[in-house]
Amino acid sequence: QIQGMPYGNCLLLSDGPVNNSTGIPFFYVTPKDSTVTDLLKNPMASLTLPEADGNFCRKNVIDPEDPRCTRLTLMGQMVTVPPEEVEFAKQAMFSRHPVVRKWPRSYEWFFMKMNIEHIRLQSWYGEVSPVAVEE
Repeated sequence: QIQGMPYGNCLLLSDGPVNNSTGIPFFYVTPKDSTVTDLLKNPMASLTLPEADGNFCRKNVIDPEDPRCTRLTLMGQMVTVPPEEVEFAKQAMFSRHPVVRKWPRSYEWFFMKMNIEHIRLQSWYGEVSPVAVEE
């Protein structure tokens, strides 16, 4: 009924184990989730991360989702993690979100990651700056 419409969802993510952040977002997903079904058909996605630990919002006791707080938007393609990266993805996800180990196996969980193509940084009401992917 809503084919072709963008659909958002909240997913757990990790960019690596605590002492080995890579900047590449990894996700533990199930094909039973309509978001994943959509991504397998059209892998283009965006991910917006609010400023959670920055100085301005914390110091001024401002909600991280307030427009005055910095947010980073990553855009790219969601792909299934290849077999040679699965162990790293597992360490990344399970070290930051141990609860996923208890999720029902019958849901056929697997790992996806975002191949980042564009990055935009919004640092104040509407000011958006491109950031080089290499950074």
